[in-house]
Amino acid sequence: MTMTLPRTLWVVCPVYFDVPAFLILRQASREVLAAATLAVPSRLRFVVIDDTAGQDREVDALRGCDDVVIVHTPFNLGHQHALVFGLRSLAAQMDEADWVATLDADGEDRPDDLPRLLAPLSTPAAQGHIVLARRTKRKESLWFKVLYWQFRVLFRTLTGTVIRSGNYAAFRGRHVHRLLFHPAFDLSYASAFLSLKVPVEFVPCERGTRYTGESKMGGARLIEHGVGMLMPFIDRIAVRALIGFGFVFVVALAAGLTLMAMRWLEGMGVPAWTTPALFLMGLVSFSALSTFLTLFTIFAQSGALSRRGLDRTIWLDHGVTTASSRADRPSRPTEPMGV
Repeated sequence: MTMTLPRTLWVVCPVYFDVPAFLILRQASREVLAAATLAVPSRLRFVVIDDTAGQDREVDALRGCDDVVIVHTPFNLGHQHALVFGLRSLAAQMDEADWVATLDADGEDRPDDLPRLLAPLSTPAAQGHIVLARRTKRKESLWFKVLYWQFRVLFRTLTGTVIRSGNYAAFRGRHVHRLLFHPAFDLSYASAFLSLKVPVEFVPCERGTRYTGESKMGGARLIEHGVGMLMPFIDRIAVRALIGFGFVFVVALAAGLTLMAMRWLEGMGVPAWTTPALFLMGLVSFSALSTFLTLFTIFAQSGALSRRGLDRTIWLDHGVTTASSRADRPSRPTEPMGV
């Protein structure tokens, strides 16, 4: 099986008032890739997705770097939606054989792991795979570890899938042209890969520490991020919720009917409150099921519709610039073909 050689390695990072950290990551990535035994593409491009929508003046200093492409979001999207926006906006510039690596710019996704993450892409058998970094260790506070463990348990219960990956991923340019336009990515970048039926390969990677500053994601944003990661699994969650609430409803109904029969037909002494309590349990279960499915569907649809096609409604001449020349600016992406 022949394999087309990649022309460019695109290292894509969302940046939110974190230019100093990105400059450290850029230098570290260049050194790691230069020393790697892996044969990487000779052309290297760093894509900075400015999620401040042009408010961060420090981004202007990056225009002097000839290997940096800058994409401005129209407003603050959050790091996952910013990644999707940037990749879709630059799809016209990416060849199907190119390599793409996405990671956070703050240093928590370590550049030292880049060669191991890219290695599967060099084999013909895995050129269609998505390579994800599987987190092995996290240098976080105790309360964060406890909350993260609870989230993983909840995620596994609702979806049947273990989530231990984030934005650190690598794949071929063909996936930018096809897979990244799937509606699931309008909901969550990290978990969309797991929700779709595409081959995924995991590479164990430790979580690094921030280069500079502190995380700008507060508690409310973390909760929003966690809920968003559940959204691509709405079909699985709906089925599991239907089974769970349906089981409780049937058990409550059966228990209620049994107690009523025992009380009325056999004259057994059953507390008077038992029957209405069981009936109430079944009613609450049914109501909770209906409310859960309705709210979850509305949440998912509103989140997707608010960002669907956003990259094609912004004039890229005002949103995308390169440090080298105007020739690197992409043309407006054409309507993608189906996956």
